[in-house]
Amino acid sequence: MTGKMTRRSMFGLAGAAATGVAAGVLGDRFIDSSTPEPGDATAESVPFHGPQQAGIVTAAQDRMHFVAFDVTTKDRRELASLLLDWTDAARRMIEGMEAADKGAVGGHPDAPPADTGEALGLPASALTLTVGFGPSLFDSRFGLADKRPPALIDLPLFPADALDPRRSGGDICVQACANDPQVAVHAIRNLARIGFGKVAVRWSQLGFGRTSSTSRTQATPRNLFGFKDGTRNIKAEDVQSLRDHVWVAPGDGPDWMTGGTYLVARRIRMHIEIWDRTSLSEQEQIVGRSKGVGAPLGQVDEFDEPDLHVRGAGGLPVIADDSHIRLASAESLNGVKILRRGYNFTDGTDGLGHLDAGLFFIGFNRDTRTQFVPMQHALSGTDKMMEYLQHNGSGHFAIPPGVSKNGYWGDALLA
Repeated sequence: MTGKMTRRSMFGLAGAAATGVAAGVLGDRFIDSSTPEPGDATAESVPFHGPQQAGIVTAAQDRMHFVAFDVTTKDRRELASLLLDWTDAARRMIEGMEAADKGAVGGHPDAPPADTGEALGLPASALTLTVGFGPSLFDSRFGLADKRPPALIDLPLFPADALDPRRSGGDICVQACANDPQVAVHAIRNLARIGFGKVAVRWSQLGFGRTSSTSRTQATPRNLFGFKDGTRNIKAEDVQSLRDHVWVAPGDGPDWMTGGTYLVARRIRMHIEIWDRTSLSEQEQIVGRSKGVGAPLGQVDEFDEPDLHVRGAGGLPVIADDSHIRLASAESLNGVKILRRGYNFTDGTDGLGHLDAGLFFIGFNRDTRTQFVPMQHALSGTDKMMEYLQHNGSGHFAIPPGVSKNGYWGDALLA
């Protein structure tokens, strides 16, 4: 951060220790998986530049603010200019600086500030910003129809979906993750401010308490049903699994997506009041794991491999045929895996005395057609847990590869 005034240095806050770097390889490209300690609110910034965008294999932070925008301009040059401006602001904010130089209080007093100011005095907090493009961006407005990846499908309507169009879709998404909620909200707020007149917020979601781990150094968190979530998730250290299941390879689609991935977002309302009146033994049968240590039923430790063949009394499977972990397992899905990065949420009440709470699911995969879609079909059609869930928001976005030091988000698409 040579010669730059950060929020931390501006207010004399103590710096945090730098973290080490671990790298894998995608072809002849390096995958940067360096991350700060996820629980450290004074963590140094996460590197912005690289072959992949940060916020995918980065050790999952504690807080998230996700937003989907509709593009209101019809000028392709304005869209490219916006993405360039966003990238410049992002480079600053992930370093713990204001969105613009002299942004909050250093500009002309009769002009609106170039930074909203609520993050003044706060550290970088491991902020990551991840940008993607929805299917609707590839209509006739910008001449991008022939660049739409075949894998960027309009998601099908799954059994039991109750999707709200006000919480679904969008031309562009931005995922902001940080260890301080105000840092994440500040980032989204300033991108929306910069985009005024060119984009409008379609929907957004705040999340707290990550519901999966993306590094082997992280403990497995719990969801609002009280169970450990994401035990078998792909981890940043699993370079071969990332190559096979997450990163788009040459020949998978258009060149501008090589090294990128596809993001699926689902807002999942949990009927927690009904769940809370369900017996412990039934809860464990529905999930397929013990609620305490998180071990697969029939096993001892959380990370023991589930045995989907063992049978108990009466010859019935110990892990039931309609249990969540059986239906979501790679063994039941012909080897399909995804990288999960979801968050818990609570959004007040539904007006009927129930909490509007649940899981904001975020998953990354190499090809949604052959990974998320068959997985969700299996879960939505058979999973016993679906009796306690309602999917009411959805989005699908192409996440391009990382940004070079002289580039901007989506530059290969809009070149």
